[in-house]
Amino acid sequence: MNKYKRIANFLFEIGTMRKLPRMHRQMLLTDDDSDTIASHSYRVAIIAWILAKEEGADPYKTTLMALIHDMAEARTGDHNWVHKRYAKLFEDEVHADQLGTLPFPDLKELIDEYEIRESKESTIAKDADLLDQVLLLREYEWQGNKEASIWLNGKGKQKGNAQLQKLTHKKSKEIGKAIYTTAPSAWWDNLWTAKNR
Repeated sequence: MNKYKRIANFLFEIGTMRKLPRMHRQMLLTDDDSDTIASHSYRVAIIAWILAKEEGADPYKTTLMALIHDMAEARTGDHNWVHKRYAKLFEDEVHADQLGTLPFPDLKELIDEYEIRESKESTIAKDADLLDQVLLLREYEWQGNKEASIWLNGKGKQKGNAQLQKLTHKKSKEIGKAIYTTAPSAWWDNLWTAKNR
């Protein structure tokens, strides 16, 4: 296949991620059409850039890892924790077919590095993935979703800031603590006005 046709096909495939819902919606009892693989990956990438700057890692490498971390889901779909019990995925094959056939070997190298999680950039990208989930759960909790509140805060002996325990880096935990104590709408508290300029 012509190099540029392969790139065009790849870009069309990536565009389909806008249409792929994240499957935790089933368990969170929500019907949030804005929560797609693409919207998730976008916020994860921004979080990853910030964390990399805070932790002294390569922000561009970390951001790119975050952008592609769920790219295989364009072919496999997303699976929640119940699905994963019964589904067998071959993400290494997807990565080889999807990224390994591009004229840019560094994308495949980055996803492989992310999956191994030995580099600072890969563990930061994973923390960014987890922090996006914390943000989403906090947003749902704010809307009154009781299931999201349980996921966010834990239950029984694990009650507390349950999601923070999954984070690796110090700055990730600091941002996570701030998410737990910040209202999702606080960002516009001092921006609103009743008058047009």
